Amino acid sequence: GYLEKDAIRGNDTFVTFDEIMKQAVQNEVDFVLLGGDLFHDNKPSRKTMHCCMEVMRKYCMGDRPIVFEILSDQAVNFSHSKFPWVNYLDSNLNISIPVFSVHGNHDDPTGADGLCAIDLLSCAGLINHFGRSRSVEKLEISPVLLKKGNTRIALYGIGSIPDERLYRMFINNQVTMLRPREDEDGWFNLFVIHQNRSKHGATNYIPEQFLDDFLDLVVWGHEHECKIAPVRNEQQLFYVTQPGSSVITSLSPGEAVKKHIGLLRVKGKKMNLQKIPLQTVRQFFIQDVTLSEHPDLFSPEQPNVMLKVMAFCQEKVEEMLEEAERQRLGNSLTPEKPLIRLRVDYSGGFEAFNTMRFSQKFVDQVANPKEILHFIRHREAKDNIKGKETPPQNENFVINHITPCRSKTVKALFVFGTQFKIFWMKTRSIKGMKVIVRILHLPSDVQSRLYKATGTLSVSEKNE
Repeated sequence: GYLEKDAIRGNDTFVTFDEIMKQAVQNEVDFVLLGGDLFHDNKPSRKTMHCCMEVMRKYCMGDRPIVFEILSDQAVNFSHSKFPWVNYLDSNLNISIPVFSVHGNHDDPTGADGLCAIDLLSCAGLINHFGRSRSVEKLEISPVLLKKGNTRIALYGIGSIPDERLYRMFINNQVTMLRPREDEDGWFNLFVIHQNRSKHGATNYIPEQFLDDFLDLVVWGHEHECKIAPVRNEQQLFYVTQPGSSVITSLSPGEAVKKHIGLLRVKGKKMNLQKIPLQTVRQFFIQDVTLSEHPDLFSPEQPNVMLKVMAFCQEKVEEMLEEAERQRLGNSLTPEKPLIRLRVDYSGGFEAFNTMRFSQKFVDQVANPKEILHFIRHREAKDNIKGKETPPQNENFVINHITPCRSKTVKALFVFGTQFKIFWMKTRSIKGMKVIVRILHLPSDVQSRLYKATGTLSVSEKNE
């Protein structure tokens, strides 16, 4: 349902979802495993829900027999459901390809009843929603035990939980992964998780080292970059596959990686994951240019330099369009208009120009005419500012003097564009008051320069 109201990209997600489920039928899979975020919005529109159910009914229902069995207690695996059993065992349904899914952060349970869009599909018998926990204090993960011939799979799953909370639960040993009672080493242990894999803060991610080392393969959802080839974690000795998103939802380098789905084959304790490229995904090309690296073409002092920069950017966009056309030849499934992104670093005295006027030249050629250009600029570091040495990273500073202003409130400080809010208790006078500011995430090669919205201030390093 991403951008479903967009005139050009509105049907992209539906077309690609149809391709994925069609691949499942063609490859005669035993079941489909989703890593969360089937929907982009927590409350999908009627159109999105209708298209999703239409595709799943089209490909997941039929007379094809299910050749694997479930050995675990389904009342435990699907305890949150009014129908606590796998859908293909329901006498009222005729399922040919079961779908197992955890919920993601986009379609997570909300409201007093704790329901999500996945629960609607589960109630309709189209999806088997597992990996859900109602407790916020501890997490006990009971696997769905599957058996086909001599191959046995223990399928673990955790639906999306706020990363800080789950991180704290792991630290406090409040996460327990139960193992089969019989022959626990004879199972292929498959784990589905939907959390931050990349570190976004001290506790705003889940390190791979937190996961149990008896796992064989971890399917990592949430992250959008496609890294589907299994990578071995040498410390925990399991493999991690990151399928990524099936469609492009942001104009970032990670989304420019070719989108794939994986066909996993398991026999005993051995596995093989085959990459299958998606053909219906809209092409996306991104390129970075730094104007100051082309002194032979233009400089800020030249007359009409802006026109030269515009011509340079136009040439880069046309090159990406030509490459898109070459790659699209022979593939009728690929959408005609690609996504194009040119990030322009105009540091060094250059000026940005009107991006909307520039984009009008490509309005009939690209799918994102309003977002082709993105200007960025990096502030230049100076060796000294008023004779002060560059402060080391993550130091404390004290504001020794604050010029009184009418509001008597310092709303914010800016350290090279990074905002730090300051608060203190109300007093009659602020003369002589010292306010300690903690400067975080400041690159060591950047000189600290402090700006205040009103008044002036001086800064000295704290010696305590």
